[in-house]
Amino acid sequence: MSGVIAPSITVETEDQYRSSIDRLKPFTQRVHVDVSDGEFAPVFMVEPSKLWWPKEWTVDIHAMVSHPIDYVDQLIALKPNLITFHAETGINLVPIFDKIKKAGIKAGIALLKPTVPSTIANEIKAADHVLVFSGDLGHYGGTASLMQLEKIRLIKAINPSVEIGWDGGISVDNAFTLAQGGVNVFNIGGALANTDDPASVYDTLVREINKQGVI
Repeated sequence: MSGVIAPSITVETEDQYRSSIDRLKPFTQRVHVDVSDGEFAPVFMVEPSKLWWPKEWTVDIHAMVSHPIDYVDQLIALKPNLITFHAETGINLVPIFDKIKKAGIKAGIALLKPTVPSTIANEIKAADHVLVFSGDLGHYGGTASLMQLEKIRLIKAINPSVEIGWDGGISVDNAFTLAQGGVNVFNIGGALANTDDPASVYDTLVREINKQGVI
């Protein structure tokens, strides 16, 4: 499975959302959009009813919400590539994944740093995508805790074919290490949001994750 850069849109207003799309549109094809209820993550994001994107984009929705059942129909209606809910909601996500997959959309599960893969093995088996979350909920930046790479081996032992995403602290300095550790989808927030030349940083990151070599 080759790697792909998916810039993150983590914003609170429609104006910020529109400007993020304008900023990313010239150079990206796959994008990660954050949704939040203000409860699971400490900030409110743009509401699902206000989301839109260029038709040529592949969009992954990362739903930082406490009650997935209240959001799943609305998110399915947007017809994204992937909908990811958090393991830490504490509910059985398998029936929700079934509903998402019946709609022709991929289902994902996100794990915060303390969550051990073996405790949610059923969900990992049922998922198309597992997001290893190493950042701060609802904010750009965070630190890429490379100790979290050990989770990938544990996840793959449960579901060998699952796509692995990483969210939090990815930079030009660590992207190659993350790629070698088994990450497939690199959700990049701060490294692109905090630069005057996002296209150049994006190109450098693409080169890094596709570099051949050994650690």
